[in-house]
Amino acid sequence: MAFLQTILAFVVALGSLVIIHELGHYVVARLCGVKVLRFSVGMGKIVFSRKFGPDQTEWAISILPLGGYVKMLDAREQDVSGLSAQELKREFTGQSVWRRMAIVAAGPLANFALAILLFAGLYMHGEMEPTPRVRTVAEQTAAYQAGLRGNELITAVNGEAIQTWSELRWKVLQGVIDKTPIRLDVRRSNPGPGGDNRGNLLDTVNLPIDGLSTKDLEGDYLGKLGIKMARAKPILGTVMPGGPGMLAGLHEGDLITSIDGEPVGDSGTFVDKIKASPGKPLSLTGLRNGNSFTVSVTPQAEAGKEGQIGLIKVVMSGMPEMILASSPPLEALAKGARRTWDSSILTLKMLGKMVTGEVSWKNITGPITIADYAGQTARIGAFSYLSFIAFISISLGVMNLLPIPVLDGGHLLYYSLEVLTGRPIPERVGAIAQRAGIGILMTLMMVAMFNDIVRLIF
Repeated sequence: MAFLQTILAFVVALGSLVIIHELGHYVVARLCGVKVLRFSVGMGKIVFSRKFGPDQTEWAISILPLGGYVKMLDAREQDVSGLSAQELKREFTGQSVWRRMAIVAAGPLANFALAILLFAGLYMHGEMEPTPRVRTVAEQTAAYQAGLRGNELITAVNGEAIQTWSELRWKVLQGVIDKTPIRLDVRRSNPGPGGDNRGNLLDTVNLPIDGLSTKDLEGDYLGKLGIKMARAKPILGTVMPGGPGMLAGLHEGDLITSIDGEPVGDSGTFVDKIKASPGKPLSLTGLRNGNSFTVSVTPQAEAGKEGQIGLIKVVMSGMPEMILASSPPLEALAKGARRTWDSSILTLKMLGKMVTGEVSWKNITGPITIADYAGQTARIGAFSYLSFIAFISISLGVMNLLPIPVLDGGHLLYYSLEVLTGRPIPERVGAIAQRAGIGILMTLMMVAMFNDIVRLIF
C-alpha cells in the first residue's frame, strides 16, 4: 500500500509540475500569436492524444513520464514552404527575439508562480508547528558560547521575525551557506510560581558558525551548533506501579524543575539525564499542586542499544511546544514570493558550491529519491506534500534556467547573444552546443541515478 501511495504521490507531483511548466510556454506562445501543434505530457512515443481548439492542437500523453514539451510551428523542424503568408506569421522563428524569449522563459516562470501560490496558501491556512524554543544547551557548543542555556524562545534571526522551528532552520541554513554572522533575538523565560513562563526578558546573541562547514548541512547542522528543539515541560504522566519512580514517591502531574540541582527545562532533558544515570541515586526537585518537593530516586539499569540506560518507569510527554502560524492574504503572498526567491538563490548557491567542491555531489537526487520524498510527505499530510511540490517546482524552474543548451536557459542565452550582436547564432555553433548540452544533461542524470541507487542500497 505504501509503495502504491509513493508511486501515486510521485506521478501527481511530477505530472502537475510538468503540466504547469508546459502551460506557461503554451499560454505565452498563444498570446504571441504562435501556432502550437502539440502539447505533450511525457516524452517519446505518444500513447494517447486528442485534437481540439481553433488550431486543432494535439494534446498528448507520451510513454516516458519524465518531462513534457510544447511543439510549435517552427521552420527549423517542419517544412513551411507551402504555408500561406498568414500562417507564416505564426511561425516561431519569425517572431521578434523578445517574443521568443518571453515564450521560452514562461515555463520556468510558471513554476515559480506555482510555488509562490502554494506557499501563500500554506501560510494563509497555517499549521500547528513546533515553536523555536531551545532545550538545555550542552557546554562546549557554539550555542553555549553565544550565551544560550536552554528554554529560550528565538523570535528573530538577523532581524527577521520567525514563529516556527522550520523557519529557524531555514534562516540559519541561509546564514551558514552565505557564511554571514547569525544574530538571534531571544526571549529568555523567567519561571514564575507554579513553573509558568511569565518572563519577558529580551536579549540578542551572536551565534558563531566558524566550526560549521557547508558539508555539515547534509546532517543536523542546528544540533552541531548546540541548538536542539525543546520538548514539553517535564510533567510526569503515568507512574508505573512498582517502578523506581513510584517507590521514590513521584506522582502523576508532578513538574520536575531540577535534577541534582541542575535545572530541567523540558522532558527531553529529563529523559536524557535519567537514561545517563543507571544505578546512580538522583535528587529530583519539583512542584506538586504548587508546593515544592524533593525526592531521591535511583534509575534501574537496563540494557539499551548503546549499553546500559537508566529507567524510573514513568511516562513523559515528548511533544514540543506548538503554535498555529498563519498569515493574512497579502502578507502570505509576500512571504510566498520571498520564500520562492530565497529558495531559488539557495539552489543556485548550492549548485555553485558543488562545482567548487564545497558541497558533495551526493546532494543531486534523481527520480527514485524524489518519489520517496513524495511518498513520505504525502503520508505525513497535505501541508508537507504541498510544501514538497512547491520546492520541487522551484528546483525545476531554476534547473531549466541554467544556461545549458537544450534547456530553456540555453535558448535564453542564444537569444540574449542575438540581442547583443543583432543576429542569431550560427546553426553550426548551435548544433555543437546542443550536443554539448545533451552530454551535460546525461552526465547529471547518471550522477543522480547513481546517488539514488546508493541511497536505496545503503
